[in-house]
Parts: sequence; structure tokens; C-alpha cells
Amino acid sequence: MTSRRPQPALDGQQVRRHFSSHAAEYNRYAQVQQRVVRRLVDLLAARTKDLRHGLEVGSGTGLLSRRFCDVFPRAELVLSDLAHGMSCRSRALLPELSVCDADAAALPFVGRCFDFLISSSVYQWVEDLSLAFSEAGRVLQPDGLFGLALFGERTLHELRSSHQQALPDSVSHGQNFPSMACVEQALGEQFVVEELLCEDEVEWHADVPELLRNLKRIGAQNSSSRRPRGLASRRVMQAMFACYRGAYGEQRGIPATYQVIYLLARKKR
Repeated sequence: MTSRRPQPALDGQQVRRHFSSHAAEYNRYAQVQQRVVRRLVDLLAARTKDLRHGLEVGSGTGLLSRRFCDVFPRAELVLSDLAHGMSCRSRALLPELSVCDADAAALPFVGRCFDFLISSSVYQWVEDLSLAFSEAGRVLQPDGLFGLALFGERTLHELRSSHQQALPDSVSHGQNFPSMACVEQALGEQFVVEELLCEDEVEWHADVPELLRNLKRIGAQNSSSRRPRGLASRRVMQAMFACYRGAYGEQRGIPATYQVIYLLARKKR
């Protein structure tokens, strides 16, 4: 009798479809992601100016690459994304850069071919963080810089807590995000951490439906493989809205917290 492999917590096909289908409107609604990009590039610039040939994992619509190239104009950057729609968008907006489709957990490059790898708001969508970080280490040269920002475990905690309260007799199948401890553990023995910190970004919305519409417009929908089929019942949704407003609502609206983990690490020599 053969054992069955456990079902992955994230559905990679859903992640790919969600982001591909919203590539055209991503920049308009991804306000938090744009602030994260600015912060990450500032951290990189404070650490080094000597970056030559690198890879961006999850280039999306080019938010990070454009900011990065402004600050590091001499660096050569290759862009990659899991979602083909995002790759096409990057190619259209940044025709001077090389772009390809690529999975963070299976990068289509030979070993030790880049001296830096950057990424923003991507690795929280990866099922196996240790495998993805191992791939980053594989393609980096010794002493290569690994600089990234990803969303941590407290991200959208208001929404997830309210949904759980609306399902008192059921288990919420919302997506979980990695903790700082998980990020540090996933680095394994390949990297030396230079900086690891987390900061909160808070976005305000008029109400919960507006927040949900905004998340959908950037492709940041629930990609848990264990999510229930079909839409949640109207009763559950209304209960969730009421829980959210009651616990977190203010005169200016409702907050949505994003816990951002920033990591700068070097591949060991």
C-alpha cells in the first residue's frame, strides 16, 4: 500500500491564474506593494552600491525593477515571474530588460550565474520556502546578495480573525503567511544574514467589501488548496463584515495590516 503525499497548502496554478488575470490593473491598486519596493531598495542602497548582474524573482509589473534600476543604473537585471501575464506586462513596460517565465522553486538558470537576487512581495506565495531559498542559493555566486521583502504571518490578521469568528463551528481555510522564524529557518546553511527585520504597513478602506475588491484587483486572493469550493454564504460574509467593523472599525474606515519581512543575506563563500 503506497502512502499518499500531503496536499500542498498553496495551489500554484491558482496563484499563477490570479496574478496573470490582473496584470493590467495591478499598479493602480498595489499601494502597499509600492511602499514596500521603496523601502527594500533603500535598504539595498544603504548596504552596497556594487551590484553587477542579478535576477529579480517575481517581477510582476516592474515596480521593483524600475525603482532598482534608477538607484543602481549600472546593474544588469534579468526579470522573471511565475505568471505569464505579469511577464508580458514587464516586457512591455521594460523592453530593455530580459524577461522570462520562472518558478521561484525551480529557476531555469545554471548555478552561480548571478551576483545578486532581489524580490518583493512574492515569496509568501511559495509553497516550500526552504526549496525556493535553496534555489536562490544555487544560482547565486559565493558572497552573492539575497535581498527580499515578503509578507509575514500577521498580514491581514484582521480579515482572517473576523472570518474565523464568522465560522464558529468550522475551520477557516484562509491562507497563512510565513513567520520570521520560518524565513530564518528556510535559509538553511547557505546564507549569512546581514539584516532581518519586520515592519507593519497599514492600509485603510471604507469598508470590508472595498478591501476584498482591492485584494482581488491585484490578484492577492486566497490560494489555499484547502479553500472551500464556491462562494461563502451571504450569512457568513455578513457576519464577517460585522465582526471586522466591530473589532477594528474607526471613523476613517477599517484597517488592513501587512506585516512586511525584509531580509538581506549573503551566500556563504
